[in-house]
Amino acid sequence: MKKLFYLLTMIPLGLFSPSFSDAAPLEVGAEAPTVLTVNQHGEPVNLGKELAEGISLVYFYPKADTPGCTKQACNLRDAFEEVKKAGIKVFGVSADSPEEQLAFAAKFSLPFTLLADKAGEVIAAFGVPANDRGFASRQSFLIKDGKVIWRDLKADPTTQAEDAIAAAKAD
Repeated sequence: MKKLFYLLTMIPLGLFSPSFSDAAPLEVGAEAPTVLTVNQHGEPVNLGKELAEGISLVYFYPKADTPGCTKQACNLRDAFEEVKKAGIKVFGVSADSPEEQLAFAAKFSLPFTLLADKAGEVIAAFGVPANDRGFASRQSFLIKDGKVIWRDLKADPTTQAEDAIAAAKAD
């Protein structure tokens, strides 16, 4: 009986949870989402405006300051001069709070913007799968002048920067 009660009370919550999305990840050629969010400092970010011009990498990771996510962020940090030379702005996205994102950025001296997507709106707008705790799958999207030009649905944390640079050069 307890299991039935649990299922009946959790199912409706799950149906309205931002961590569940039926949308498929954005395809190459799709328009970049125009969603509003906040960065690691709690400041508003109009992602539509940020992605409208130039090249941007929007990469999703499950949880700040965990092993794979740290490897991914540090790969981008260590290659940041090359990333900038390729003309790429970087936005890291997870369902962490601004405080968690700020602590992550400070601990590892991350020189790029982290987006705190606690409500899962950016994750859902990109169609990135998330688990029942809101943790986003590790996926990456390269946006040029408001359109997706490349995506990696199984992003490798150890080659994130190199993969994004190669994709930008191939365009």
